[in-house]
Amino acid sequence: MEKKMKALVLSGGKGTRLRPLTYTGAKQLVPIANRPILSYVFDNIAKAGIKEIGVIISPETGAEIRETMGDGSKWGVKVEYILQEEPKGLAHAVLVGKEFLGDSPFVMYLGDNLIGCGIEKFIEKFRKTGADAVILLKPVESPQSFGVAEVDGKGNILGLEEKPNNPKSNLALVGVYIFSNEIHRAIASIRPSARGELEITDAIQDLITKGRPVQSHILDTWWLDTGKKDDLLAANTIVLDEWFKRKIDGKVDKASQITGRVTIDAGAVVKNSTLRGPIVVGPGAVIEDSFIGPFTSIGNDTKITKSIIEHSVILTGAEISHVNRMEDSLIGRNAKVIKCQDKHEALRLMIGDDSVVEV
Repeated sequence: MEKKMKALVLSGGKGTRLRPLTYTGAKQLVPIANRPILSYVFDNIAKAGIKEIGVIISPETGAEIRETMGDGSKWGVKVEYILQEEPKGLAHAVLVGKEFLGDSPFVMYLGDNLIGCGIEKFIEKFRKTGADAVILLKPVESPQSFGVAEVDGKGNILGLEEKPNNPKSNLALVGVYIFSNEIHRAIASIRPSARGELEITDAIQDLITKGRPVQSHILDTWWLDTGKKDDLLAANTIVLDEWFKRKIDGKVDKASQITGRVTIDAGAVVKNSTLRGPIVVGPGAVIEDSFIGPFTSIGNDTKITKSIIEHSVILTGAEISHVNRMEDSLIGRNAKVIKCQDKHEALRLMIGDDSVVEV
C-alpha cells in the first residue's frame, strides 16, 4: 500500500538579505498582499491533499512562526514544528525532520518561495514515473546565481551544479522538491560542503550517481524567491494583480475615490483619498488626504496622512505622514516616515543596521 505523502517546509534561516526587517521577525512571515509568505506555501500544500506538514524552525524565529501559523486547522492539515538548532544546510533540515517523515515520500518546500500554480501536477509526475526525486525547475536569465540542473530529452536530471561559472543549462532549482525515502540513505552518505553545510544538491547527485531515477518538472508559471526587497515587491505586485478582486468592507467617505481592484478590510477607514487598485488595505488602517497607487499593500493598523504612495509594502502599525511621493518601498512594522513641518529643512534619521534610505 502506497504511503501517504507528507510535506517538509523549511522556515529556519536568518533572512540576512531582508535585513533590517528580519532582525525582528522571520523572513517567511513577511507579508505579501497582507498575508505571510508561509500562508501561500500552506495553501499549495493543502490544495494538493497533503494532510501532515512538518515545519523546520530556528531558535530565533520559531516561536513567532508557531504563533502565526498555528496548528494548521485553518488549512485542514496537522502541523508539527521541528527545531533545527543551527542552519547547517537543506539536507541537514531533512535529517532533523527524519523522525516526522518516517519512510513516507514527501514534498520539501522552501518557505520563502512563491510559485504561480499548484503542485498537483508535480506530485502526479512523481507518482507516475516512480522516481526517487522530482525537482522543480525554471528557466532563468542568470543561471550563475542559482543551483542549475542538466537535463536530458526525457526529463531525467543528469547532474546538478551550485552557482556555476559556466552553467550547462539555464534551468534553476526552484526550491520545491519531492523525494522518496531513498533520500535519507543519500543524505547519510554525503559530507559537509566547503561552507560547512549538508547540501541537498549533493544528496540528489548521490542518487544520480547510484543510478536512482531523478526526474525534472519545468515550471511554466512565475516563481519568486522573496529573499530580497525587489523580489518581495515583485511578488506583491503579481499576487495583487492575479489573485485579488474588488471588495470594500471598510468605511469610505463620499469625498474619496476608489477605482479598480481595491480590497479594504473591515475596520479600515478611508477619508478624502484616492485609491487606484490593485491595492489591499488591512483592518484598522486609516488613510486620510492621500493618494495610494497600484500594487500597494497597506498593513493592519497603519496610518497614512497627506501622502502619495505607489508600488510599496507597508507593514503593520507603520505611520506615513506628509510624504510627497514614496514608491518601490518596503516599510517595516511600527516604522514612521514623517516630513518635518517646520521651516528648517533637514533630514532627521534613526536608521538601523542594513537599512537603505534614498532621498
